[in-house]
Amino acid sequence: MKKIKNWCRHIPNALTILRFILIPFIIVNIVKNNYMEAFIILTLSGLTDILDGFIARKFDFITNFGKLIDPLADKTTQVSILVTLALKNIIPMWILMIVFIKEFVMIAGASFLYGKELVVSSKWYGKLSTVLFYLAIVSSFIIKYVNATCLLPEDTFGFLPNFDIYIYYLALASTVFSLVMYYITFYKQGYLKKENLKIEEKVEE
Repeated sequence: MKKIKNWCRHIPNALTILRFILIPFIIVNIVKNNYMEAFIILTLSGLTDILDGFIARKFDFITNFGKLIDPLADKTTQVSILVTLALKNIIPMWILMIVFIKEFVMIAGASFLYGKELVVSSKWYGKLSTVLFYLAIVSSFIIKYVNATCLLPEDTFGFLPNFDIYIYYLALASTVFSLVMYYITFYKQGYLKKENLKIEEKVEE
């Protein structure tokens, strides 16, 4: 029984790794304009995200590795899709640039805190921006699929208007909000205060 329980502890992390494996399949289908297939695989990826979190919390299988790899899987999936959509001119390139800047700041901050032996787990505001980006991406898939199914010319507005851009705006606003909230949270906890940075100054001889 103990061996079975120990094996089960790896299920959440295995589901997270599965999300990494699904990324190339999503990208290939976007490139081939198979937006319904991309939507199905992305939905499967999202379900594994929900399931691994539920199992980890329900059976107390939460690990430091899981805390690190789970948000990384979310961000890798999200950024990979956004890059592909931007290269296909489905979304503006400036949206991608803002996401890159935010992720760079978050990675730099997480690396700094990890050096202090602090593992940063996802907060609700971080998850909110992820959910909004998923909704925006799914909306893009649906719009492209419906317009292609209706056989409308590429230079027309299409059967469905590009309402997905407004969801991207909300996701970006949530992204900036989450970045500010992370900064405030860690500052209040003292990790960003000058006396706790432990910066060693060179002493001139």
